[in-house]
Amino acid sequence: MKKSNLKFSLKRIVKPLMIAAFAFSVVSCAEKINSAERDENKTKATGELIESKIPLERIKIGYCSPTLNAPYYQALMQSIKATTEKNGMTLYAADGQDDINKQISAVEDLITKGVDALLLNPKDPDALVGVTKMAKAAGIPVFIIDGSISPSADYVTTIQSNNLANGELAGEWLVKNFKGKQMNIALLSGNAGNPVGRTRKQGLLQGITEEQLRSQGKIDLNVKTQAYTEWSYAGGLKAMEDILVAFPDVNVVITESDVCVLGAIKAIKQAGKTDDILIVAGADGQKEAIKYIMETDFYGCTAMNSPVQIGKNAVKYAVQYLNGKRDFSKTSFTKPLLITKENAAKYYNPNAIF
Repeated sequence: MKKSNLKFSLKRIVKPLMIAAFAFSVVSCAEKINSAERDENKTKATGELIESKIPLERIKIGYCSPTLNAPYYQALMQSIKATTEKNGMTLYAADGQDDINKQISAVEDLITKGVDALLLNPKDPDALVGVTKMAKAAGIPVFIIDGSISPSADYVTTIQSNNLANGELAGEWLVKNFKGKQMNIALLSGNAGNPVGRTRKQGLLQGITEEQLRSQGKIDLNVKTQAYTEWSYAGGLKAMEDILVAFPDVNVVITESDVCVLGAIKAIKQAGKTDDILIVAGADGQKEAIKYIMETDFYGCTAMNSPVQIGKNAVKYAVQYLNGKRDFSKTSFTKPLLITKENAAKYYNPNAIF
């Protein structure tokens, strides 16, 4: 074969191979990008369509979080954002940065922007009363979400999980599964005076005592100590380390929130007591807690406090109000739900923010 013909033949072979290789590379890159997008989308809350007589694209929703420095608050913000976007509404969002003065200023700014409805998660139940009255004077309905506010505030309804009922479910489960054995209880709380934590604690204790009366005919509520964690992993770790030194006979830990006890688990493991202590949480259904429930026997149960559902409900109720609905209860609860080993897999999403 002549050289010129050989070159021509090679070109005919090599060129298609190069094109094919390039195409494969482009497709592979596209698949990687699409895969990354799919993974990212798994962590995003999905909004739901809301019925409205008035054009939704004209509605401006304001939301102020006490902080965004926690997965729960991030998930709640994402749910509100996804729901407003899904329905073509405008969202003005603000972060109180864990500072009550900054949260007050942020809410005042939202009022100045002329939002049609204000969603507010108060850092302090008393300090935000003034801005709710300011909003009402401006004709802006206020919806309290997740947290609580003083009854003297001007607001339409509080949207939150049923902390009392959830706590009761967890307390009842504890008694049923401890089967009459002596309980030496350590209580891990968020921070002193918090109304949400207080209600969760009340629910836990009521659930324990009511189930003891039903099944045993007596109450034996042996709470050895209460410790505050400031709703943090580090706080839970430190509190549990101190408890295990002062009360080595503790065999039950009840807590107002998963976050209070996730750090405590490290201390329990380091002390070699995972076989000796049973953990029961009155809230929240955090993914790390659900994973422990699925994979271990020392984390017994937790109760659902869904930031996704609370966010969706808050936006929906605001739209209903703007459409003329006025018969709201002062508190609007999501449905109580206990998560145990039997149903944990149904609620576990490893890609969720919270």
